Amino acid sequence: MSTAILTGTPVPGSPLEGDLRSLGFDVRTAPDAAAAVGLLAAVPPADRVALVDQRFVGHLHALRLALTDPRFPAAAVTGALTAQPEARAALSVALATVTNGTAVSRTDAKADTAVRTGGSGLATEPGQPATHTASASAELPLADRVSAALDADGTAVQHPELGSLVAAVPDGPAAREEALAAVAAVDDEAVRLRSAVKARDGFFTTFCISPYSRYLARWCARRGLTPNQVTTASLLTALVAAGCAATGTRGGYVAAGLLLLFSFVLDCTDGQLARYSLQYSTMGAWLDATFDRAKEYAYYAGLALGAARGGDDVWALALAAMVLQSVRHFVDFSFNEANADSTAATVNGKAVVGTPTTALSSRLDSVGWTVWVRRMIVLPIGERWAMIAVLTALTTPRIVFYALLAGCAFAACYTTAGRVLRSVTRKAVRTDRAAQALADLADTGPLAELVARLVRRPVRALPGVLPLLVALAGGAAAVGVAAFGPLDSPLLILGALVYVVTSGIAVAHRMGGPLDWLVPPVFRATEYGFLLVLAARADVPGALPAAFALVAAVAYHHYDTVYRIRGGAGAPPRGLVRALGGHEGRTLLVAVLAALTTAESDLAPELTVIAVLVAVIALAESIRFWVSSGAPAVHDEGETA
Repeated sequence: MSTAILTGTPVPGSPLEGDLRSLGFDVRTAPDAAAAVGLLAAVPPADRVALVDQRFVGHLHALRLALTDPRFPAAAVTGALTAQPEARAALSVALATVTNGTAVSRTDAKADTAVRTGGSGLATEPGQPATHTASASAELPLADRVSAALDADGTAVQHPELGSLVAAVPDGPAAREEALAAVAAVDDEAVRLRSAVKARDGFFTTFCISPYSRYLARWCARRGLTPNQVTTASLLTALVAAGCAATGTRGGYVAAGLLLLFSFVLDCTDGQLARYSLQYSTMGAWLDATFDRAKEYAYYAGLALGAARGGDDVWALALAAMVLQSVRHFVDFSFNEANADSTAATVNGKAVVGTPTTALSSRLDSVGWTVWVRRMIVLPIGERWAMIAVLTALTTPRIVFYALLAGCAFAACYTTAGRVLRSVTRKAVRTDRAAQALADLADTGPLAELVARLVRRPVRALPGVLPLLVALAGGAAAVGVAAFGPLDSPLLILGALVYVVTSGIAVAHRMGGPLDWLVPPVFRATEYGFLLVLAARADVPGALPAAFALVAAVAYHHYDTVYRIRGGAGAPPRGLVRALGGHEGRTLLVAVLAALTTAESDLAPELTVIAVLVAVIALAESIRFWVSSGAPAVHDEGETA
């Protein structure tokens, strides 16, 4: 339930009460601040509550942004403030404080208005006309004073970016007419529709999908459909596309390509619907974050099955594409987490900011066409799915995977090289939070933990880059033995043991070095690559599909870890990581099974059993978390479309 308390002087003919009811609020009126205190106390603690000045003039969508977004405990625009249950206690204290004699004075109100409006009657944001968020009142509205009290008391109040939307509390008929004219000058619905589209998207999505998918999102909103329903429809469409590809016929491939494109349209629509209607949810965050990977990797499997029907075995290519794409994503995740809140280093008391690489990047972005070229060459999901769909319809699965591997390999080299250059030239200090995030992304199991405890003191005295080099050497040893050594030999186990030891050494060091963000991607590349090489060399029927399933299950666990950290909820429980063995434990287990299995035909069933166990354990914990109250109420933007 939601309750809005109208405060201040009533304005005859104002549509405000009707607007609030259309947003789902039960409207009550308080003639003064003391009455507002009483009404607030009568609202059930589990309800959202809003304070809105009766003189408020503005767009309906400005009120929607301020009062209905579920992601923030408290949010406000001029003249309107909302608090969710977790901020209700703080709101009660702030309202009581303001009511008991700490109201903002006329002078302070004018100064506050001048700060927020630049001296004009209407506030502005950088690059926007002076048409929104203002109060021309001599004394700030009650909602604004309470909002300031909340901020002062340590409760963060979200102030949504309104752009050209209007939110004002005019004082007097002339100011009200001016505000009403500003409202009439801006199409509220057009702004809402534009803001439903992500500000930064790929070329294909921006020019080929979003021009019409936003209208599909509005169509869905007006019919009461939820983003979760659209996300599920996108998944089902992609699974049907994978099934069509698995037929191995030209008609099936054409249908698969068309359905994959339609699935992507729905994939864009769900996020646009969430932003259009502000339907952010914990379940939506989980579905949106994981279904993209499920759709893409299921489609890879469908192509591999279809090729097999035609006598062409491309399972190794399908698995290689999944490995490359997953590792590439982990490079993105690790780099972003490492630098999300890093602080600039100082020289002689002055911050050292900027690098030659970032300067070059800024110069390139100043030329319009280079922005789109740079977005396209990294092969974001829109361009990638479009390429896969077209090549599926016109060529063969083998050609699809060759093109995918070539494009993703180039994109990975391009982005990783740029990030390495930034890291070695940028003078910055990594925070403890970022270092812990990298440690969580490492997915270290009990074996590497034991090694880390044994060698922590001497390792921490080593140069910062050495742990990364040790991780690279251990990964190369494990994959190298799987690629060139005998598969039924203890040498395979020895290579995996070397990887266990080097992994422990790598994580024993605090991940604060400029290139330590590469350690988690190295672990991903080693574990996935080890499975790929081992299954490909085994040359046993079913080994590659089983390895594909195992990598998919493990990758789900790794993506789930990323999205929890992104949402600010921290890494999965250590008990889950230990139960799954960690990256080094799983690698050692597979090596032992491959080396000691007497019949090569047993490898595929063994990998399948491990895949099922990992999938069940990881998925059960993931579902438990994402439907719990501790999950972040966000709609994940995910990969650039």
